[in-house]
Amino acid sequence: MTPLEVGRIAKSHGVRGDVLITFTTDIVDVRARKGSELIVDGRVYRVSASRPHQKYQLVSFEGLTDRNQADLLRGKTVLAQPLADEALGHIADEAVFVHEVIGARLVDQHGADQGTVVSVIDNPASDLMELDNGSLVPFNFIVEVVDGIVTVDVPAGLFELLVDDGDDGDDVDDSQA
Repeated sequence: MTPLEVGRIAKSHGVRGDVLITFTTDIVDVRARKGSELIVDGRVYRVSASRPHQKYQLVSFEGLTDRNQADLLRGKTVLAQPLADEALGHIADEAVFVHEVIGARLVDQHGADQGTVVSVIDNPASDLMELDNGSLVPFNFIVEVVDGIVTVDVPAGLFELLVDDGDDGDDVDDSQA
């Protein structure tokens, strides 16, 4: 299986090789628990200890023993293998994962096809799905994800905000130029 992006290493911490990770998953307790395997720069690291620290997760990896080694990982993307439903427990029933929506068609509550999800933007209030037409749709509007189709229930007018009225924004009469 293809590993999934689950976070980014912000910086090293202390002198023993610990790193501070900004996780982009809501299952940090599963990803950062002792024994979990995370992939950084193509290398698999096993978590030996982990705890919350300010806005980060402070993680110790087996075999990473000094600050110089940890400094080399600064800014690197953290990947992990997808988890089986049994590893997620009750979370699997209600969770929607980024890899499930990327490339999926997005359909509103009226059955109208609104486009294809091309990326997910991290946002404090709710992650945003970016569509191929430039629309942004908050994750919290998702009703279900089935067979490559994301169904959403959005407020009236959300998709009309991007309708092109043909005005290029300047008030100069282009016919006179």
